[in-house]
Amino acid sequence: MVVEFEINGQTFTALNGGPNFKFNEAVPFQVRCETQAEVDHYWSKLTQGGEEGPCGWLKDKYGLSWQIVPTAIPKMMTDPDPTKSERVMNAFLKMKKLDIAAIERAYAG
Repeated sequence: MVVEFEINGQTFTALNGGPNFKFNEAVPFQVRCETQAEVDHYWSKLTQGGEEGPCGWLKDKYGLSWQIVPTAIPKMMTDPDPTKSERVMNAFLKMKKLDIAAIERAYAG
């Protein structure tokens, strides 16, 4: 009924709450990726048997929510130039799996 596990030094406890308690987007995991190859790898593995969502979000085959995020995005989204961050936001709102090169092009204008 209860399992404890560790990911990257962080301990998690999971409880089998039965069929009345399903996974939802309120408890996601975020995977930060340095390269497009990493984005592609995690996206490919985690969507097998699951479903793609918008803006780098997906659900794995168990229904757990994940977001695959290039590490460059937070910096671009907090740029002091609001037109740059707006272009980035508009670019990734149109995507499912995030494309780092396309987001960087949007950032550059």
